[in-house]
Amino acid sequence: MKGKFIVFEGIDGSGKTTQLKLLGDKLKGRGLPVLYTREPGGTRVGEAIREILLNPAYSDLVPRAEALLYAAARAQHVTQVIVPALAAGTIVLCDRFLDSSLAYQGFGRGIDISLLERINEPATDGLVPDMTIILEFCAEDGMDRINKSGRPIDRIERETRAFYVKVGAGYLALAGRDAGRYSVIDANRPVEQVHKDVMTAAEGVLHEIITGNSRA
Repeated sequence: MKGKFIVFEGIDGSGKTTQLKLLGDKLKGRGLPVLYTREPGGTRVGEAIREILLNPAYSDLVPRAEALLYAAARAQHVTQVIVPALAAGTIVLCDRFLDSSLAYQGFGRGIDISLLERINEPATDGLVPDMTIILEFCAEDGMDRINKSGRPIDRIERETRAFYVKVGAGYLALAGRDAGRYSVIDANRPVEQVHKDVMTAAEGVLHEIITGNSRA
């Protein structure tokens, strides 16, 4: 049985990584094969590109170059990690995918969405998530979480509130284009409440795998 590809999206500080891990732990507890991965990154090449993209020292990186670097890391990630895992029947939980490029470089930076989609056609090789979970979160609260995290703030996280407001609105616009593939979840609530909604959304996509596993 082919695996499933579930992506978590949202502005920085929205709790994507936390919710991804909670979902993965619950699925692993049911005996299901799960892979955690992220973008940019997920591969040796992708992690090297990530170092450039998030390093504040590269503040002169222009938006088009930024978009191309994300696409390059994605091409490596899809080919080397995601597609083989899905072929092996694994549930792939990914922290960001194509919609991050559309939201951040498109709605945030102002690059034409259709151009970004063309750039990413060879990067994704036609791969589309089975479900994209968007954690809708207040931009100011997201920035506050980042500032209180105690870790170094990366190049993207240094953006303005206005930038994050545009990115957040972009995610909602993207979800409106294909409501069947997206689940928009209010992340301005306690972690466990958000997790319950994430589980409900994921179970709708994973029903066949969960059922098959319970019969095994």
